[in-house]
Amino acid sequence: MRWLSPVLAILISIPATSVVDAQDAAPKLNIVIVEGDGAINNIRQRTAREPIIQVEDENHKPVAGAAVVFTLPGQGAGGTFAGGAHSLSVVTDSQGRAVAHGLHPNSVQGQYQIHVTASSSGQTANATISQTNALVAGAAGGAAAAGISAKLIAVIVIVGAAAAAGGAYYATHNGGGGSGSSIAAGASVIVITPGSGTVGPPK
Repeated sequence: MRWLSPVLAILISIPATSVVDAQDAAPKLNIVIVEGDGAINNIRQRTAREPIIQVEDENHKPVAGAAVVFTLPGQGAGGTFAGGAHSLSVVTDSQGRAVAHGLHPNSVQGQYQIHVTASSSGQTANATISQTNALVAGAAGGAAAAGISAKLIAVIVIVGAAAAAGGAYYATHNGGGGSGSSIAAGASVIVITPGSGTVGPPK
């Protein structure tokens, strides 16, 4: 068995850290959430903010061709991708970005998380994107459904209140008679008719 001694000597002489160093030499992955985190999806319109992520290496350089999987919760608040699937697999572009196209929220209100997994060259990274499904209600919801902006609704309410106050003042300071509450001849009457406003954030 003495012929095994040189072989054992060679194996023992190899540093144990060589294998670990080879593994550490592989570039590590990072997932950067570009869009979609914290988004509120309107379940009335069945529209959602599509998540966009970017895969980078340890030097913050984009990684093209990385495999990315977006996974939605199987129950409760959440949504589906095309074909009713709860997961979507895409490949990052030349900028290292991947977009979860075709996301549609379900009818369940509440917050949920989209789990993201990226892999490339034997390395894996994970991230979580939080979104919320909400049912828009009240004046804002009615205005949105009618195609009237919330700003226009506020203008109509303010003008109406001013007109009511002016009528009360005229009735109080014009003779006090029964006819004091009527509109004087020649006074102009403003009528506001809401048109096809657009829905958007106030400027």
